[in-house]
Amino acid sequence: MRLPGDPSARAATARMIRVDHAGEYGAVRIYQGQRAILGRGASGPVLEHMQAQEQAHLARFSALIAERGVRPTALLPLWHLAGFALGAATAALGERAAMACTVAVEEAICAHYARQEDALAGEDPALAAEIAGFRAEEAEHRDIGLDRGAREAPGHRLLSAAIKAGCRVAIALSERV
Repeated sequence: MRLPGDPSARAATARMIRVDHAGEYGAVRIYQGQRAILGRGASGPVLEHMQAQEQAHLARFSALIAERGVRPTALLPLWHLAGFALGAATAALGERAAMACTVAVEEAICAHYARQEDALAGEDPALAAEIAGFRAEEAEHRDIGLDRGAREAPGHRLLSAAIKAGCRVAIALSERV
């Protein structure tokens, strides 16, 4: 139920598309940063697989931006730099730290997408279904990270908490700016 002062259904959906586009853009950049450091090693194929899925998500949200006339976030240049830097920095700490980054980001995104699915269920069931599919792939990435030793990364708890906090800030900013 919408309360007085809440954005219209159309405006709320536009915010979701804007933030999801920004998030998928950032995710692609994180994997590009990780691949720049770890791409030639044993992690290369798995990072390439995850990046390809994120690239497909980004392509869909880019199409939705155009189809629905949604303004993308003005913060894309920041996410361009921050995403790559986060990916490269965690990869420089080793594969486990890169996987800890993946797990933290994907846990935050899975929760974010679940909230969007609930909000869109009555308003835009087709978009809710697409987001559910993307959430399943994000959960797959989380599981890959866990299987590849994310929890054994040096400083895992601190790293994970910092990345999740950064994701929450990025989400809040990208919805509005």
